[in-house]
Amino acid sequence: MTTQWWIRSIGGLLVGAIAACSSPPEFEEATPAPAASELSDQEETAAIPAGDVPQVVALTSLTADIIQTLEADALVGMPGSSLLREGDRFAGIEVVSEGRLEPDLEKIVALEPDLVIGAAGFHDKTLDRMTELGIATLTVNVDSWTALRTTTEDLAQRLGTDPEPLLARYDACLAKAPETAPSTLVLVSRQPLLSPNQASWAGDFLAQFNIPNLTAELQGESPFDGYVTLSEEKVLTSNPEALIVVQTEDDLLSQLKEDAFWGQLAATQTDAVHTFDYFGLVNPGGLASIEATCDRLANL
Repeated sequence: MTTQWWIRSIGGLLVGAIAACSSPPEFEEATPAPAASELSDQEETAAIPAGDVPQVVALTSLTADIIQTLEADALVGMPGSSLLREGDRFAGIEVVSEGRLEPDLEKIVALEPDLVIGAAGFHDKTLDRMTELGIATLTVNVDSWTALRTTTEDLAQRLGTDPEPLLARYDACLAKAPETAPSTLVLVSRQPLLSPNQASWAGDFLAQFNIPNLTAELQGESPFDGYVTLSEEKVLTSNPEALIVVQTEDDLLSQLKEDAFWGQLAATQTDAVHTFDYFGLVNPGGLASIEATCDRLANL
């Protein structure tokens, strides 16, 4: 992966945060995570019919997953994410976007949705167009567990369903957090070396699991809010007890092993290097991805 390709691919997916680590389908649909964690509603120009099951188009895999879990009959449109193609839960749901292409406006309108949900900084243009057409929209940011709970509660209220069973799953996930954990450094790319601070989904995930994130408090020059650029010297100075490397198509771990600093780290010398999926740790992705990441972090 070249530096230029990396910067271009992430910049195309996020506004102020980290994005996809490589180009295969599972990295194509991403949920941006701007610095603000609260939900932000677009102006709603159409009311959801009272007493009916709202018909919802979700433009991110996470919100599609949450909607289907809360009220299966509500979801009528979704992104073409590999996370939603597994099993038959989403069989028959109209796919309104593929990869990094703009969502298909004609498909969305044809579904006559009561609500269209998109990610801040990524689906702004589509949501603006929906508003112009009189369709209610909702913009979400999910860059922390607090934002995840707030999103779930808000969607449940709109659907007229009970969020507690899903919130209980979140609680069960976080209950797996160990009391103590090794000092940890997360690396999501090599050129540049990028690591999440506390203002990111990944950073908040580590904090929830009582994992000392060595870049949690760092600030610095980086093209993405929530992530910092590290020098090799900084990595050596931090000397983490454990390393988390995010998996990429072109095998980030193998590339890092070629760097001179790699063998000098305590984590590499004690074989405390762990590979994690992009979905779940960097991008929430879906409920199963989040829960799988809980299991992995619990055994760090």
